[in-house]
Amino acid sequence: MSTPEADIRAVLEESGPDYDGFTFETPGGGHQSDVYMVTLDHGGEQYEVVVKFKPAGDIPFDIEPKLHEYVANRTDVPVPRILVFKREPAVDVRPYFVTERVHGENLATEFATLSPEDRRRVMRQAGHILGDLHSEIGFEAFGRLDLHDGRLIVRDWMGSWREYFERLTRAHLSRLDETPFADVKGRALETIEPALEYVPEDGVPRLVHDDFRPANLLFEAGTERPITAVLDWQDVLAALPEYNLAQTEFLFIDSSVTDPEVREGLRSEFHEGYTEHRPMAFDDGYADRRPLYQLSTLLWRMAGFESVFDDDSGLVRARAEAQYRQQFERLVEAIPQ
Repeated sequence: MSTPEADIRAVLEESGPDYDGFTFETPGGGHQSDVYMVTLDHGGEQYEVVVKFKPAGDIPFDIEPKLHEYVANRTDVPVPRILVFKREPAVDVRPYFVTERVHGENLATEFATLSPEDRRRVMRQAGHILGDLHSEIGFEAFGRLDLHDGRLIVRDWMGSWREYFERLTRAHLSRLDETPFADVKGRALETIEPALEYVPEDGVPRLVHDDFRPANLLFEAGTERPITAVLDWQDVLAALPEYNLAQTEFLFIDSSVTDPEVREGLRSEFHEGYTEHRPMAFDDGYADRRPLYQLSTLLWRMAGFESVFDDDSGLVRARAEAQYRQQFERLVEAIPQ
């Protein structure tokens, strides 16, 4: 049976430099167990890299290293540089890639305790990053991105954003049955179906990082641009930018900040950062559609509840469930009828 140490050693023997020894650790903040931060000893010096193996199951893997390169070549978004990618390793390990190690703390573990100034800087830069991403990269249809013969394609494409958003949201709903939230499924449907008429059908599909949350960002406190890296590019869509904006507002602000004045101040920073790169009419119906997009995001989080909190105590799970239910009630009430 393979072990992380044996797999990392095999990777280094196949693709790494000569080294005298290595140590490794897994990152915190919600990353998969398939990711390892590796420190190599060579000639009295230390070198740091990150090794990521293909997760178990039928999960697209080639798309992530492709997007690291694709985004780095077209934007200023901070993404780690790919050093090695092996789709079919010669050694007995799963497919893998190796990236440079970007220094910074995981934002998920620090976000709640950031100083007000650091939090404002994070939100402004988050907006700047998404504005950069949305202004530079567009597609011809809506859907999830994949690779075909080494080229990016839209896999399950649709011409209507409304139809694709509905499909995406129904997929989240279909996964609620095996979670503690099976009881909200009917009420969610009753709320979402009539509100879909507010969702635009047309627009230019833009590149959307569908897992843009604090756990997938590295940052350094006290700097002008604290976000040092955007990680985990395997969940990527061609979607309307406003969907990505609403998601980010929920995951960074609306799900964690209770003070209305602080919440709106952070939202303003986020919007201003975004419009530095790309014009956006936030007063043109966006506020009405935002809770619908955010409810879809919450349903996605609910669907993954068991895997996220599987190893936590009953008290932690109970608190998280109560928080999700409170958020659900707030969003259902906020959606226009």
